Amino acid sequence: MNTRSNLSLVTGGSRGLGKNMAQRLARQGNDVIVTYLSKKEEAQAVAAEIEGMGRKAAALPLDVGDIAGLQTFVDELKQCLADKWDTDGFDILVNNAGIGATIPFEEATEEDFDRLLNIHFKGVYFLTQKTLPLIRDKGRIINVSSGTTRFCIPGYSIYAAMKGAIETFTQYLAKDLGPHGITVNVVAPGAVETDFNNARVRDNPELNAFIASQTTLGRTGQVDDIGGVVAFLASEEARWITGQRIEASGGMFL
Repeated sequence: MNTRSNLSLVTGGSRGLGKNMAQRLARQGNDVIVTYLSKKEEAQAVAAEIEGMGRKAAALPLDVGDIAGLQTFVDELKQCLADKWDTDGFDILVNNAGIGATIPFEEATEEDFDRLLNIHFKGVYFLTQKTLPLIRDKGRIINVSSGTTRFCIPGYSIYAAMKGAIETFTQYLAKDLGPHGITVNVVAPGAVETDFNNARVRDNPELNAFIASQTTLGRTGQVDDIGGVVAFLASEEARWITGQRIEASGGMFL
């Protein structure tokens, strides 16, 4: 990484963890592009906040689960890079976009499986492939997984399986991209108080208290517990870390 401002792309950056990741990257001196699925105004507000910090920012629509539409997004990204930054590349890709779904194994359908497959694995895989020519050497790729790849919670068999695939993908990608000096790591959050999965952790007092009781540090996670980890992995200080899974869960179920 050199002395110019680095440029980050954060998928699912309009709210929750992605919003915090974008904010933390901006505070670290990065320009940021955030993507959104449906919350355009919220994404634009995040971009405006980042520009208020003295950085440059943009918001682009992206449905990461629409595999056929990924090339259209990449074309729009190229145009945005040219128009706003007068460049043809960026430095940091954060694959954060996703959905929550609690689906008991006995009730899971092929439709459920394919939807989560496309959003959490296939979309990430091919979005990374399609944007790779735009990622500069010595860049960063940060994938978002889940604590549920280590500990098991009923109803998460599909979701966790896809996140497990992301963790394996991360290691292979780190090996493949090492010659370019690009580091690839995965952050695995524990239970965090956001509106993810219908705000299941944030708005259910009984569940919240149970999680806190099973977490070594005695509370549920907050968005700021995760964004800083991503910002660190995107920094020059993390240049010698690659192919690693970093769980940010406060020590859940140790």
